[in-house]
Amino acid sequence: MTQWGGRFNEKPNKEAFDFNESFSFDKRLYKEDIEGSIAHATMLGEKKIITIKEANLIIKNLKKIQKDISTSKIKLEKYIGKYEDIHSFIEAELIKRIGDTGKKLHTARSRNDQVALDMKLFIRRKIFRTAVNLMGLIRGINYIIANNNDTYVPGFTHMQKAQPTTISAHYDTFRVMFLRDIRRLFDCKDRMNECPLGAGAFNGTGFNIDREYVSELLLFEKPTENYQDSVSDRDFVLEFLFDLTLIQLHLSRIAEEIIIWNSNDYSYIRIKDEYQTGSSMMPQKKNPDIAELIRGKSGRVFGALSSLCITMKALPFAYNKDMQEDKELTFDAIDTTNDCIRMMNKMLRTIEFNKDRMKQALLDGFVNATDLADYFVKKGVPFRKAHEIVGKIILECEKRKCTLEDFPLEEYKKYVKNVNKGLYKEIQIENCIKKRKKKNVTRTK
Repeated sequence: MTQWGGRFNEKPNKEAFDFNESFSFDKRLYKEDIEGSIAHATMLGEKKIITIKEANLIIKNLKKIQKDISTSKIKLEKYIGKYEDIHSFIEAELIKRIGDTGKKLHTARSRNDQVALDMKLFIRRKIFRTAVNLMGLIRGINYIIANNNDTYVPGFTHMQKAQPTTISAHYDTFRVMFLRDIRRLFDCKDRMNECPLGAGAFNGTGFNIDREYVSELLLFEKPTENYQDSVSDRDFVLEFLFDLTLIQLHLSRIAEEIIIWNSNDYSYIRIKDEYQTGSSMMPQKKNPDIAELIRGKSGRVFGALSSLCITMKALPFAYNKDMQEDKELTFDAIDTTNDCIRMMNKMLRTIEFNKDRMKQALLDGFVNATDLADYFVKKGVPFRKAHEIVGKIILECEKRKCTLEDFPLEEYKKYVKNVNKGLYKEIQIENCIKKRKKKNVTRTK
C-alpha cells in the first residue's frame, strides 16, 4: 500500500515495489513516527486546521496503535511487502480505525519533513543510550584504575618499550578518551536540536501552522531555519556516524592491545574463559575472539560513514530517494557500536593482570634510560650530551648482558665523574613512576 496513486494508471511492479520499499527496516521508527504525528495533530487542532474533536480522536488512536505495536498485538513483520514504509503503515492503520478523519492527519505535512523528524528523534534517543553505555564502560575502567595504582607495566611507543608506567595511568587514557566521545555525542545532539516538521516537501505549506509549538511539544530548541535544508540535510546523521566511528576506533585500539597483551609472548593479562574460544584442531589454544570481533566490527561502522558520505556527496537539492539509504547504515552502526561497548565493558571487568610478568618485563628494554639521562642533567651535563652518554652505556650493557641497575658505579663514573650511589635510586622503576605521577584527579562515578 502507498500514500500516493491518483496520478498513476498502473499499479507498482512487484519487484520495483520491493526494491523501493523501506518498511522492512524503517519499521523500527514507529515510536518516533507516532510521536511526531501526535505533535502534528495537536498543532493542527490548536490552529483549527482540523477540529479539536478530530485531533483528539487521531491522537487517541495513534497512542493505541503505538501500544499495540509495543506489546506485539500488531506484529510489524507480518506487513513487510505490503507497505512502502512505516509512515504509510501508521496512516493506513489509523484510517482503518477511524475512517476519513485519519486521512486528515497528513494535512500540511510531507513524508520528506516527516522522515527527517523521525530520524532526528531516533538519533537523539540513541545518543543518550550510547552515552549511558559509555558511562557504564567508564565505570568499569575506573574500577581497574582504582585497584591498580601499584601495578607496574612497561609503556610503549612504536611498539617498543619506552618508560615504566602503571596500569592505572594507562587505563586512565581510556577513561579520558571515552569521556571525550560522550562530549562529542552531546555536541552532536545540540547541533541537531532543531525541528524540521513544517518544511513540507521542501517549500513549507500554505496552511497557518505553528512550527514553534510543534518544536516545543517535541522538545526541540527551535524549528529549522530553512525549509529546503530541513528535508535535504543529513549532516546530523553523518555527524552521529562520525561519532560512532571514533568510539568504535577507540574500542578497536583497546581490543588490539588486549589481544597483544593476552598473547603467549606477552602474557601481561588473562582474559576469562567465558570471553575466549578454543580451536577445533589445536587443543592448547585459547583465542580472544570477543576482542577480535570488536576490532573487526569497527570496519562496518567506518563503512557506514563512508557509504553515506558517498551517497550524499552529489545529490541535488532538495529530497532524493537516495537518502533512504541512510537508515540501514545508521541502524547497523548504532547496534554494532553499542553491542561492542557492552561487550568491551563485560570483558574488561574480567581481565586479570599478571603483575609478576609485567614487573619482569620492566627489567628488559632499558625503560629507565630517560631517567638516567635526566639524572646526568642534574649533575650538570647538557641533555643532548646526556642522551648520547646513556646510549653508549646501553650499548655497553648489551655487551655485558646486564641492566642499567646492574651496571657498576665505577663504570658510570667513566662517563660522568660526579655521580654517586644516588644514581641507582633515581633509576629504580618505582621511583621513575612516582616522579611522573600526577596529582589525583576526579574520577567519573
